[in-house]
Amino acid sequence: MDVLSDAVATMRTGRPHSSRTAQNPPWGVRFPASDGAGFHVVLQGAAWLLRPGEAAPVPLGPGDVVFLAHGYGHALADHPDTPLEDFALEPDGSWPVLPDPGPGPDTQTLLLCGAYQLNRSRAHPLLSELPPVVHIRAGVGTHHGLRSALDLLGAELAEPHPGSDAIVSGLLDTLLVYLLRTWWLRKSAEKREMTGWAAALRDPAVSAALQAMHSGPDRPWTVEQLASRGGVSRAAFARRFTALVGRSPLAYLTWLRMTTAGRLLRSGDTPLRVVAERAGYTSEFAFAKAFKREYGVPPGQYRRRPTTVAGS
Repeated sequence: MDVLSDAVATMRTGRPHSSRTAQNPPWGVRFPASDGAGFHVVLQGAAWLLRPGEAAPVPLGPGDVVFLAHGYGHALADHPDTPLEDFALEPDGSWPVLPDPGPGPDTQTLLLCGAYQLNRSRAHPLLSELPPVVHIRAGVGTHHGLRSALDLLGAELAEPHPGSDAIVSGLLDTLLVYLLRTWWLRKSAEKREMTGWAAALRDPAVSAALQAMHSGPDRPWTVEQLASRGGVSRAAFARRFTALVGRSPLAYLTWLRMTTAGRLLRSGDTPLRVVAERAGYTSEFAFAKAFKREYGVPPGQYRRRPTTVAGS
């Protein structure tokens, strides 16, 4: 599995939700803070993105996309001064189906909004580095994959047919990857010097090592082996990896293995022996000891413990 796909799989849990709504002015919706991540797309018309404590509201035009990765409270409105109404989920955690106001004035705004349930207890640093708001402006001939996913999602929500629930869920997962990929590609194309994970994914030696670890976290990797993937010396590789990723190569490998193990324990009844092997341990006892050191509880107790996630 590549690094970006694994980063999404690390945090994603539960089922994403979305809705397609029309708003006639004046309108304003306040979204509360949560542990999840949300996105908004202006399909038609215009809107303002408002965030508490922010001096400057952000104007959004047709085709603009905003992704809020950290769950901060925010609002959308037709004007910064419009009074806001609180947005509330249904009791089961799904998004409410808002009534269509019908044909409106030329200033009517059509929105596509959604949210993802995330488990932030094992947040991948790639997602943690995202800015509070990722604003992807509309542009002719740009972001083809993202635009295609949005078109398909909007059409499916506008006219549901048999199988729509499965299609919408799959498209939302696809959209999340396209949002992250678009941000990363945009960062890679910027002229100024990159830092952190944007630089790590572009660095040939570090990127090759990350790909190797994510493809086989169960393998007994050494720093020398990882360095050889990028064709650099052990010392140079270790310095570059630690500077960009924020952890030493083996510390990151341990984090990845324990995160993989936690995901396997939560997602089914995989035998503990198999979980240990996939996390790179030949001994269940050694795995259980390492897991408890990382999570504070034994693997079996972690599997049985209720999961608390955003929107659940």
